[in-house]
Amino acid sequence: MGRIDHLMILPIVLPMVAGAVMLLINERHRIMKGAIDLGSVLALLGVAIALLKASDAAPAGMASEVGVYRLGDWPAPFGIVLVVDRLSALMLVLTSLLALASAVFSLARWHRAGAHFHSLFQFLLMGLNGAFLTGDLFNLFVFFELLLAASYGLVLHGSGVARVRAGLHYIAVNLSASLLFLIGVSLIYGVTGTLNMADLAVRIPEVQPGDRALLEAGAAILGIAFLVKAGMWPLSFWLPTTYSAAAAPVAAIFAIMSKVGVYVILRLWLLFFGADSGVSAEFGGSLLLSIGMATMIFGAIGVLASQDMGRLAGFSVLVSSGTVLAAIATDQVGVIGSALFYLVSSTLAISAFFLLIELVERGRDPGADVLAVTREAYGDDEEDPLMADEIGIAIPATMAVLGLCFIGCALVLAGLPPLSGFIAKFAVLTELLNPPGHEAGDSLPVTAWALLVLLILTGLMTLIAMTRAGIRAFWMPLERSVPRVRLIEIAPVIVLLLACMTLTAQAEAAMRYMQAAAGAIHARQDYVHSVLTAPGAEDVSSRSRP
Repeated sequence: MGRIDHLMILPIVLPMVAGAVMLLINERHRIMKGAIDLGSVLALLGVAIALLKASDAAPAGMASEVGVYRLGDWPAPFGIVLVVDRLSALMLVLTSLLALASAVFSLARWHRAGAHFHSLFQFLLMGLNGAFLTGDLFNLFVFFELLLAASYGLVLHGSGVARVRAGLHYIAVNLSASLLFLIGVSLIYGVTGTLNMADLAVRIPEVQPGDRALLEAGAAILGIAFLVKAGMWPLSFWLPTTYSAAAAPVAAIFAIMSKVGVYVILRLWLLFFGADSGVSAEFGGSLLLSIGMATMIFGAIGVLASQDMGRLAGFSVLVSSGTVLAAIATDQVGVIGSALFYLVSSTLAISAFFLLIELVERGRDPGADVLAVTREAYGDDEEDPLMADEIGIAIPATMAVLGLCFIGCALVLAGLPPLSGFIAKFAVLTELLNPPGHEAGDSLPVTAWALLVLLILTGLMTLIAMTRAGIRAFWMPLERSVPRVRLIEIAPVIVLLLACMTLTAQAEAAMRYMQAAAGAIHARQDYVHSVLTAPGAEDVSSRSRP
């Protein structure tokens, strides 16, 4: 990557320094802390965009540009390496964009609801960025634990009985997942003798038959740890409750948290168990497909059954994760590339929806959604005689803006035109109906038809649920006051939806990038070669071990 090689360390160093500095500043200086937080996030966004542009190149004979940063100048697999390619750069940009929206939204009042909000926020970003950049399993565990530790504090931010209860469940589940992570990593290291991802890709096909069962057991345990984080059914019971109970800016950045698990599954499964991985090729692929589709079904049922918008958004996270997991399991470059487009689009919309919910419900009575459901169930829909002659409802400007934003979120999540959600689902469906080597008259696999039907049904169920929630929030004549919304609160929602509109307007360029990223992931030899033969690497035998 030439002159910007050293930018690869900044997504980790910047939030680490910013978070540490803000710990030394008294909580009374929240404006100063907010300025440092916002400045750090803006810098991260700039760095992420620079890395994305640098990674979107393919040297002669390679499918993608892979940048490698060797900490301490120790060569892989003995030293710590950070790796940037199209996929990791894409996740960095997405994380920074969500972080910017959440940080700006929090400045309205949420950062005053508890101590050290901005420091915890920066440490969360450090963990997220590190997880996307690391090139070995040990440091993946380190960054995984760092982002979880920060998320524990953020999910409890603002206190409250519901938040504390959901937070304790969240902590217990993730501590269990961390234990599984350690067990899985230990088994893999015991068999292969390395934790460097590129080195593992070389050694796994060479594992002796007697050790292969132990290797696959370790990989399965490790996979469960990340599938829990991704919201896999049936271990996703904690996610909707936790996300709906969290403060609005926290829930908005948590929209990317489930995608950490999805990212790791995508990265490691194709790297370790790709088509050229010998006996273990495509290990667990059929189970991953079944789990992904089951998660889509569970999430869609939850969306349809939700009586409040917070849980509706939480179950939408499950639909998004399940869709991408199922797409990964197809092991088709075209489907995975389209699924990456869907991942970005749905994550932006879900994050915007979490922010929007707080604004919409600000002017409503507690339990208004449950009251509306009760009225529907028991037929308590008598009209007020004084309202009999009124036609329609006068909508103030604030409600009009909130309503338009709600419609934008609904269109993207349901996959309806003209926004990016429709393009993403249409692309996935197109690739499913035209797999590689498929000719006219050939029958499609049953799994392809099943996934195709689920994509359509989940979109329909999301549309029904969002329409019902929108009617209750904006149209039903329940007594409510018009919420007072500040520009600093509505602007992040609009920016995230504008990002979805940009994806729509630049769909060709965005889809080209996603497909190139998917192709690069499948071309694992480029990743392995770049990491193990990084420029300037010396023979480790010529150096004394520290």
